[in-house]
Amino acid sequence: MISLTNAQIRDLKARAQRLKATLKIGKEGISPQFLAALDDALKHHELIKVKFDYFKDQKKALSPQLAEKTSSHLVTRVGNVVVLHRPKQGAEESPALDHAQTPSHPTGL
Repeated sequence: MISLTNAQIRDLKARAQRLKATLKIGKEGISPQFLAALDDALKHHELIKVKFDYFKDQKKALSPQLAEKTSSHLVTRVGNVVVLHRPKQGAEESPALDHAQTPSHPTGL
């Protein structure tokens, strides 16, 4: 998996501020059903928020595990919320992130 640049991480954090939590970690914890739902959510949305309703004291250890088990990037963890990003299948890099590497004006001007 290709690591994200600092510019891409900043862009993802900015986009994530407007999102609501897609999934919540409840009493069951990180069960196979939760991981399946998380994987499905990442297939439809490249950027999602996951809220810790339970296991708040373990969020530092569980956050990287979520990213690893879903082959996604851990963008940030703020409070009881984790932001995960995974480019859609078939796309090496998210089209929304391409503008961070594209010059703002055409060359030759």
